[in-house]
Amino acid sequence: MSAIDSSPAVPRDSTPDSAAPDPALHSEAEFQRNFTSIVANVERVIRGKTDVVRLLVLALVCDGHVLIEDVPGVGKTSLGKALARSVEGRFGRVQFTPDLLPTDVTGMSVWNRASETFEFRPGPIFSDVLLADEINRASPKTQSALLEAMAERQVTSDGATHELGSPFMVIATQNPIEHEGTYTLPEAQLDRFLMQLAIGYPDREAENLILESQEGPHDSADQITAVVSAETVRGMSKSLDQIYIAAPLRQYLLNLAGATRGHPSLLLGLSPRGVLALQRVARARAASLGRRYSIPDDVKELARVVLPHRLLVTPEMRMRGVRTSDVVTEILDSVPVPRPERR
Repeated sequence: MSAIDSSPAVPRDSTPDSAAPDPALHSEAEFQRNFTSIVANVERVIRGKTDVVRLLVLALVCDGHVLIEDVPGVGKTSLGKALARSVEGRFGRVQFTPDLLPTDVTGMSVWNRASETFEFRPGPIFSDVLLADEINRASPKTQSALLEAMAERQVTSDGATHELGSPFMVIATQNPIEHEGTYTLPEAQLDRFLMQLAIGYPDREAENLILESQEGPHDSADQITAVVSAETVRGMSKSLDQIYIAAPLRQYLLNLAGATRGHPSLLLGLSPRGVLALQRVARARAASLGRRYSIPDDVKELARVVLPHRLLVTPEMRMRGVRTSDVVTEILDSVPVPRPERR
């Protein structure tokens, strides 16, 4: 996926005077500057994966969660830790295993003998960036505890509700190779993830830089310092509502959703939550490129990581080797893209 913005002409109604941004929120230039700073800081640790880092930062400012399906050793933990430290956030990590209990993730109430009351001891989920490593190894009961936190941004324990802070992002991982002793993530939980990514192996040049960096003092995820505050990230998130979506682009989003729901190869199409997610992250991409309006290219670039995990291929098509990513590509190629009006 290219990070370069090859924007077509803007439709005549794409930048109306009424869409002027709220001066109390982040301007496009400020958003772009902060976004670029976060990406560059994370790249001090993660080499040769600019597109992945940009997508992860987009998810963070969208208040979204990311599912990474990749082999061990490609830097998933370092990526999450570097992201948290870059935004002055707390990093948490949970290694999911079959015997992991929901309270091991969310926390529990403990009896305090001094005060003779129960006190809530927060679990690792009370972090700004939480790495849920090998999430599909935990039981469905433990997965469902994580689901509430992802969807509602709160944890319920002994009838009491505890709010999670902001930003809050779950980076969940699963190994695509080893499936023994794993539990398939249900569709309801998959739909909670804004994106599904694969980091992949670095190219030869990037891997050579990784080797060279180990010969002397080098940056690690524990050593980098914050470039923006958590408050700045919250402001960036709020400012996304100021990014303008033209009526033709909204219709394009609806046409894409309709195409998934009526596609013969799909058993499950795109949910309304998925449409909203695609619109929001398209706004974030526009802001990261210094625009205050979104364009079809934003949608097309991001649909390939926002849509596939939300869809379900029919058993017959699965037997033929058809993947949801193939269907998304077919739909993006077939649904007409809105064109700018000629003056």
